[in-house]
Amino acid sequence: MGTMDGLTVTDCQRCEGLCESRSRIVNGVGPADADLLFVGEGPGANEDEQGEPFVGRSGDVLDETLREVGLDRGDVRITNCVRCRPPDNRDPHTEELANCRSYLEREISRVDPELVVTLGKVPGEHLLERDVAVTGEAGSVADVIIDGTPQPLLLCVHPAATLYDPTQKETFRSTLEKAAEFTDGESGQKRLGEF
Repeated sequence: MGTMDGLTVTDCQRCEGLCESRSRIVNGVGPADADLLFVGEGPGANEDEQGEPFVGRSGDVLDETLREVGLDRGDVRITNCVRCRPPDNRDPHTEELANCRSYLEREISRVDPELVVTLGKVPGEHLLERDVAVTGEAGSVADVIIDGTPQPLLLCVHPAATLYDPTQKETFRSTLEKAAEFTDGESGQKRLGEF
């Protein structure tokens, strides 16, 4: 029903509806040993078209804010809870999230980041398996168990939230500043401000 080679899902038919709506499987991008692993909800139209997570307007916000806090997109890993675009950009259904969870957990386990950063309510709730009030909890760190190992997880608002509600810009930026504090510079990750 699904094949994962390293960090790449090469074939999957687990979700009939998503298989019909996708033009491709959108895998995570970035170093396989990144200190920071960002997890979004699922691919949108731009991501489905280009085959990479966070490449539309939300991706621009993410890239710009990463630079502001001294990080580069090329130094972090970015993935999604589901790897196929839900029709009409709807939220992934519970069953779809469950179908893709083993891929996400395997990716987190193999990358073994210092910190997982969830971008938005859906990935936060999915990984923590509880309700999340993301605007109120943004910037808080919790542990999630991945493959039997505690993994620190930082809750963050989705970059798109800053486009619809400018008051979320500072929350988003300060959360990414906190994420940047977890980088140590030893696994290819560089704090641009140190140079």
